[in-house]
Amino acid sequence: MMLKREHLDQAVAIARRYGADRVLLFGSALESPETARDIDLAVGGVDGWEFFGMAAEMEEALPLPVDVIPLAPENAFTRHIRARGRWLYERR
Repeated sequence: MMLKREHLDQAVAIARRYGADRVLLFGSALESPETARDIDLAVGGVDGWEFFGMAAEMEEALPLPVDVIPLAPENAFTRHIRARGRWLYERR
């Protein structure tokens, strides 16, 4: 299934409802949205059980499987995502 902008907008809306301050797209959906098999997102500002609730809601709402990782704590992987991913949302 092709990843559409409306899918990303829906993911951002869900993340924002949970208090997210940053959402980045990375992985295969960024590189080739027309053949995406899943949606890889990195989200900042959502902690604990809220993070799992947000991820579950995204999985139910979106037409592709969703992999969501937290942006904190910072490590080599999250630095790579920040450098190469595409910002979908950042609270200013």
